[in-house]
Amino acid sequence: METWYRSLADQLRAWSDEQLARLLAARPDLTTPAPLDSAQLASRAATRSSLLRALDGLDLLSLAVLDALVPDGAPSAEAAVSRVEAGAEAAGAALRRLQELALVWESTAGLRCVSGVADLPRVPQGVSLAAPGDGPPDLVSSPRDAALVDRAAAGAAFEAVRRVELLLDGWGAVPPAVLRSGGLGVRDLKAVAVRLHVDEPGAALLIEVAAAAGLLAAGPDEDGNLAWLPTALYDGWIERPVAERWTVLARAWLATARTPGLVGQRDPAGKGWNALVTELVSSTIAEARRMTLAAMASLPPGEVLAAGTGGPSVLAHLQWLRPRRPQTRSHEIAWTFTESAVLGLTALGGVASYARLLLSGDDVAATDALAGMLPEPVDHILLQADLTAVAPGPLETSLARRLGIAADVESRGGATVYRFTPASVRRAMDLGWSAVELHSFVAAVSRTPVPQPLTYLIDDTARTFGVVRVGLAEAYLRADDEQSLIEVLHHPAAASLGLRRLAPTVLISTTPLAVLLPRLREAGIAPVVEAADGSVHVARPDAQRARAPRRAAEGAGVAREAARVSAVVAAVRAGDKAAASRPPSASAVALDPGGALAELREAIDAGADVVIGYVDNHGVRADRVIRPLSVEGGQLRAYDVRADDERLFAVHRISSVRPA
Repeated sequence: METWYRSLADQLRAWSDEQLARLLAARPDLTTPAPLDSAQLASRAATRSSLLRALDGLDLLSLAVLDALVPDGAPSAEAAVSRVEAGAEAAGAALRRLQELALVWESTAGLRCVSGVADLPRVPQGVSLAAPGDGPPDLVSSPRDAALVDRAAAGAAFEAVRRVELLLDGWGAVPPAVLRSGGLGVRDLKAVAVRLHVDEPGAALLIEVAAAAGLLAAGPDEDGNLAWLPTALYDGWIERPVAERWTVLARAWLATARTPGLVGQRDPAGKGWNALVTELVSSTIAEARRMTLAAMASLPPGEVLAAGTGGPSVLAHLQWLRPRRPQTRSHEIAWTFTESAVLGLTALGGVASYARLLLSGDDVAATDALAGMLPEPVDHILLQADLTAVAPGPLETSLARRLGIAADVESRGGATVYRFTPASVRRAMDLGWSAVELHSFVAAVSRTPVPQPLTYLIDDTARTFGVVRVGLAEAYLRADDEQSLIEVLHHPAAASLGLRRLAPTVLISTTPLAVLLPRLREAGIAPVVEAADGSVHVARPDAQRARAPRRAAEGAGVAREAARVSAVVAAVRAGDKAAASRPPSASAVALDPGGALAELREAIDAGADVVIGYVDNHGVRADRVIRPLSVEGGQLRAYDVRADDERLFAVHRISSVRPA
């Protein structure tokens, strides 16, 4: 037996707390600020902005059922379902969903749409509601070994974690400056792409994901300038197992509203988008990622998207699920395909088994599943006579970080090849390593004897390292060996450095220290910075850190949202009790605009006449008998009984509303 209500507010009052909580969770815009009672909740649910948000989340079948109820409703659920070219069971489920969202309610005349729906465009141009079908179109797939997909995705996941580690280690030593626009410079992005052996879009993705995970932020460097630095969270993240680190990155990418795919493209003004700029966000990208991956995950293990036709089938699938979403969805789907493959959630057109667990919300199981697919880290390298070192597998984190200081990566793959160069050895010495420490390090980590060329390279670099000491005079150069300074002074590259000899062992320069040091190093000279007391100043730029952004504990957001919804339900129930306790005469007391809107929307839902107290342009108050028709933009359109015509009334001038 169906129960009918005089207005939507009456129906909401009759709902259980669980039904009300489901409505508020599905339409969170109704909760801010908390409605005073069910009447105000019903009024807010019928506003244009709230209705547009609710319609944006409907699939094609739900929109077709809603369209079938516009404008006169239906006498019963069976009658409403029969108007849609779809299965009765699927259409009935869509109708129940519309009722749960308070878009359809049970009036005394049957099922009706909430007032205001009839005035809204329910689908964009080019989308038809004529034959929605029972569900989205099937994806076009082809067979592929699930184990192969897992192995390929796990390899990409490992590479993503390792590259983020290299990125942040490098920026901890030499942080790039923050642009005036707040983003990252194009030259810095290109440098990262070269260092990580990826293209620029891939570098932008890793940078944005690191920032989304809270591992990268803007902060003051050692000179006080604003730069992009690893945060304090990075030091804890780097100590965790690779699988746990991947889960942090993947979860951040799924949740972020950032759009790395736009980096390098042009904005409406024709200017290129930079990575990390504040404006690089989209309100739909996170949902597009989740829905794209959910569609791919709906394929059984052993099936992947077919090459060529699989992508368009995902687009058609999502167009059915969200027909009102913007036309940029095709770009968002393409970005999701690319980015998920780089991060290791997908490979070869399929979703990895551990990524399916992540998408279902089981982060622990996803981490454990990925950990079982990753190779065991190795604790040694193989030194070769050509000044290269081969890592026969993924290195332990601490070893990889130390080796990355003393040598440059030459090639990556199943085995990573590092090359020792004079510049890389000087880099290690710049960070405080002595020749003895370098000799001990390479001997301890190599399974092969240390080749003589590497020993000579370290000794030769150490012999010239620190011979020239640079200080802040604007700058000065000092050496115990007079001949060394004579060679510097007459070097071909010294002409632009503004050098002048003050003493046999002292030169000064008009070039700032920050410019002088790299110029000298480019000329093959290996100076060290001298402190005010004459001691060697060993900078530790790899210790620079930015303040970690505030991040809620895992799961705290869900718990906080549930608590907020529960508080709003309690507030609505308290308001209903207060309204029920008022004497009947209180219905004509003065109302604020919000209260007037709630009363008027109840009258619209019920199709009833009301008496309003209305203040005209001259400040004269009079009672008007009207039949409210619609409310939009602070204006009430109503049939004025006395004037026998439709009129517009400003809602803020309505002082009271009572039944006629």
